[in-house]
Amino acid sequence: MAINTQCAESQEARILPLLTPKTRAKHDLSKRVDIIPTFYAEMEPEEIHRRIAAAKEALGSRLVILGHHYQRDEIIQYADYRGDSFKLAQLAAGRPEADYIVFCGVHFMAESADILSAAHQKVVLPNPAAGCSMADMANIAEVEECWETLHELLGEDASIIPVTYMNSAANLKAFCGRNGGIVCTSSNAPAVMRWAFSQGKRVLFFPDEHLGRNTALKYGIPEEHMAVWNPKDPFAAADAEEAFERAQIILWKGFCSTHMRFSLQQIEKARAEYPDVKILVHPECRREVVEAADLYGSTEYIIQQVENAPAGTRWGIGTEINLVHRLAKEHPEQFIFCLDPVVCPCSTMYRIHPAYLAWVLEALVNDEVINQVSVDETTAHWARVALERMLAMKG
Repeated sequence: MAINTQCAESQEARILPLLTPKTRAKHDLSKRVDIIPTFYAEMEPEEIHRRIAAAKEALGSRLVILGHHYQRDEIIQYADYRGDSFKLAQLAAGRPEADYIVFCGVHFMAESADILSAAHQKVVLPNPAAGCSMADMANIAEVEECWETLHELLGEDASIIPVTYMNSAANLKAFCGRNGGIVCTSSNAPAVMRWAFSQGKRVLFFPDEHLGRNTALKYGIPEEHMAVWNPKDPFAAADAEEAFERAQIILWKGFCSTHMRFSLQQIEKARAEYPDVKILVHPECRREVVEAADLYGSTEYIIQQVENAPAGTRWGIGTEINLVHRLAKEHPEQFIFCLDPVVCPCSTMYRIHPAYLAWVLEALVNDEVINQVSVDETTAHWARVALERMLAMKG
């Protein structure tokens, strides 16, 4: 199955993105260049590879390159570590000798790395246009407005614990830190929800509605005790106030555009073609997709299931296509395919092109740091509080 790169972005948009004022304002980059120099954009792949290898050798232990699982293979080949966003941020924090952390992922991941790394370390996002559409569906102004409105509506009976998914901006993690809340990953979301309900009566979960719903159902909360907060029009439904009052969990209306592509019809088709297939999906998928699957879990869980399966197993997987292709290549003893035959790669992850990596690495060799991600100390402090609550959590 070939990756349909046209559905991600055009060649020009991938290599020469011009950021809008809204995007510039959204990401805190202390030193950035919005457009890659034409010299790098027009470079042949062989020359890019040679320059990246030479820069890595020149920087040695002063450099660590992190590659998220959803990155293309052309990037993963240069990564010192590959993993999910939080795992990579932790690994970078464990490399204090590295002056430079180049994060081949998206902006919220680079922020987390900056929060957890040492003061002398500088975090670089090769392409500052690499954001996350889900993370952008909840901003600090909207969350603060929601928080105030819910407390006005519910009064002294509110008792709300805010929980933000790792896929969120640093200032939302800080919001949770300041307000007795916590961060979760797709791996530990059920345990985080147990912790949150031990602290309060209700949970406000953002920015992913589907991870929140699937986790709440696993925890035992019925659908009628869930309410969805749509920041564009939270009280559009006639019974909205009553829904928020009876809700145990309030779900932010946000989603991952990649995981929303998977459907019940795709699962039915896979089972019809391969009766012995195992369906394995990510919890960011819709409820009906998760319920129809044999297994569901985080990116690391998906990888572990495939790695531990016996030879000859058939897998229909519902997650980002670069990871599915990599699993199929690394496990030829199994039959692995993506549930969506025309699925796109994550379009924002795809903005990390090898030309960008060559550009920022050669700048580092010359002691120039471009596209640095820097979180201010107050935000970083409160974000660390929320992250430390997660790390200290039992169970």
